[in-house]
Amino acid sequence: MSEQKTFSIPALRLGVDLGGTKIEIVALDGSGQELLRRRVATPQGDYLDTVTAVAALVEAVENELGQRGSVGLGIPGAESASGGLIKNANSTCLIGKPLRRDLQTLLQREIRIANDANCFALSEAIGGAGQGAGIVFGVILGTGVGGGIVVNERVLTGANHIAGEWGHNPLPVSEEEILPPPACYCGRQGCVESWLSGPGLSGDHQRHNGEMLTPQAIEDRANQADAACAATLARYDRRLARALAQVVNILDPDVIVLGGGLSNMVRLYANVPLLWSQYIFSDQVRTQLRRHQHGDSSGVRGAAWLWNGG
Repeated sequence: MSEQKTFSIPALRLGVDLGGTKIEIVALDGSGQELLRRRVATPQGDYLDTVTAVAALVEAVENELGQRGSVGLGIPGAESASGGLIKNANSTCLIGKPLRRDLQTLLQREIRIANDANCFALSEAIGGAGQGAGIVFGVILGTGVGGGIVVNERVLTGANHIAGEWGHNPLPVSEEEILPPPACYCGRQGCVESWLSGPGLSGDHQRHNGEMLTPQAIEDRANQADAACAATLARYDRRLARALAQVVNILDPDVIVLGGGLSNMVRLYANVPLLWSQYIFSDQVRTQLRRHQHGDSSGVRGAAWLWNGG
């Protein structure tokens, strides 16, 4: 009989969120309670300075707490399955760099790295809106559109390290889409991100009405009985329902948690589940659509939980 691998919960978990403008760190104790949180500015366009800043932040927190911990890092990109170099990163100075190797050398320990959307999903699956659910799909609806999958409180990475990246699937187009699909920065047309991101919502309103408004302005005007803005939000509801129905048909999650700026539109949680059932291949839909509990804190919190379960 093979020996079963055991894993002891570390006394200190450190989570780092490496963003384009800030690097944030949180320290959690073994039960998940927050001990402290710190942040520094991200060095702009300089890979070596960025790696050094992350390592210095970890060491400063450990010195302050007087103990050493596990380290998880959330990044706006992913590690390539071939060679471990960073790919698909919004912070372009990270692309093609051996970030894990370099940080492990500086910190003299193993670290874990995940996409920031995966960290969001993990945070909400552990003590968040998806607490207790077997399968959680976490969605970020912001300046971009990202997704992450958590199964039994463990991040699903996938063979190509892109599990959950639904933002660059094509949006299922219905007969109501009479205008050409918008172009996406990835070079394709009609990606989910190009429709459902904040810029996508603003762009859709402009294409239909000739006026560029922020998502918040569109929502405010719709609440004041502006018919054009109300129609824009109704189109958004229907598109999100079609896009998430694809996820349900493939993944069949217990809970879908929304994060990012557009997740604060309360209308989504009533309207989308009413709409998506017509696209889901089931007689009833038990999947719950929920708003995040940890908000902007989810990324860094989820990074700390990357060591969950060994």
